[in-house]
Amino acid sequence: MSIPVVTVGDSREDLVGRLERLHGPVSVVRRCSELAELLAACQGGLARAAVVAQGSEELTASLVDRLSAVGVAVLALTDSPEERARLQGIGVDAETTGVDAAALAGRITGAVALLAAADPRPRRGTGPGMADADAGPAPGPAGGAAVGPEGSGAGQIIAVWGPAGSPGRTLLAANMAAELAAEGKSVLLVDADSYGASVAAMLGLLDEAAGLAQACRLADQGLLDAKALLRIAAPVVTRAGTFRVLTGITRADRWTELRAAALSLVMAQARQVVDVAVIDTGFCLESDEELSFDTMAPRRNAATLRSLELADTVFAVGAADSIGVPRLVRGLADLESAVPHASPRVVLNKVRQSAVGRSPERQLRDAWERFGPTAPLSAFLPADPVASDAALLSGSLLLEAAPDSPLRKGIAALVCAPVQRNRGSSVFSSTAKRRLKG
Repeated sequence: MSIPVVTVGDSREDLVGRLERLHGPVSVVRRCSELAELLAACQGGLARAAVVAQGSEELTASLVDRLSAVGVAVLALTDSPEERARLQGIGVDAETTGVDAAALAGRITGAVALLAAADPRPRRGTGPGMADADAGPAPGPAGGAAVGPEGSGAGQIIAVWGPAGSPGRTLLAANMAAELAAEGKSVLLVDADSYGASVAAMLGLLDEAAGLAQACRLADQGLLDAKALLRIAAPVVTRAGTFRVLTGITRADRWTELRAAALSLVMAQARQVVDVAVIDTGFCLESDEELSFDTMAPRRNAATLRSLELADTVFAVGAADSIGVPRLVRGLADLESAVPHASPRVVLNKVRQSAVGRSPERQLRDAWERFGPTAPLSAFLPADPVASDAALLSGSLLLEAAPDSPLRKGIAALVCAPVQRNRGSSVFSSTAKRRLKG
């Protein structure tokens, strides 16, 4: 069966004529005059491959991601080595303008087969108005688009998620980054909350640039490398170690700058330059289909969903009270539906007798076993408002403002290997025992 192809631009030897003379492997169904026309044709379900013979500089990772979402593989023709490297970085196969027609047809066939193998799900983009590129899970970086050799980094990604209601996502993510840096690891803290980014405020950073938005913009254009990422990420120096921060968007209405495809490329680069990347995500897991206002609509929750998809470890944090626990239970069901492979480590934060009763950990564990989801409880973090307020007031972290606080020790136990061997012990209970003895 011949593969339907749309093209844009002319090559030196009439690209369409060369392909049509093969009589078989591919069939050019439309010759477009500009990239916008090509995108419309692809979203209408007209083709399975797009060949950009001119204007490849207009291609971005987000556009490639959207085309991948409707089952269209993208190839570009260029004689510039720099442009070929940029295109390959955003997931576009590139060939020279004088490529042999049979070789080009073979590249088209291979790209289509590779895209189908990467994402065998039925395509929703089979007619006008059906494209939904940023809404849901995508297999691998950039919605199935290859990210080149830079996607094979050994760095780990930790995502911190929690339901609505201020369960302590940012507090946990920021202090995890600090504890990992204190262990000697190179760490990048990423604020990917598209509703209420607050990492910069918590750390006392003067932020007017939105580091993550900058990184996504460069990644979308295929211009993000290790040097650029490190230049954008602000350093945070503590007595125990230094880590870097990609600050969040400065206004909530800038959420459109955090596209899923670009974020995938940012995190692929982060794996190359740091040992651990810690992502502070948003709370909402909806795919936003009801917000679709045209066929190319971005999705506000794409950054959160993509962060959870890419993470090697997901921490799900909830407040340990009569409101926070039910929210977490419902949220975990939504998380399992949105990102089935997440397997979160569940953390109950702000554990205190005044909200739960005597022996709060035991009561919470009993209640969780009766009413909670299948995910077991991994840790309890004690309520420590004095230490938290001291850190927030000084724009610092717990390891600086309150190094001996039970909350700081509890967070360290989650991510620091020497402490994890004893994580079966209860930080809250041991603290309570010391207070009783005193």
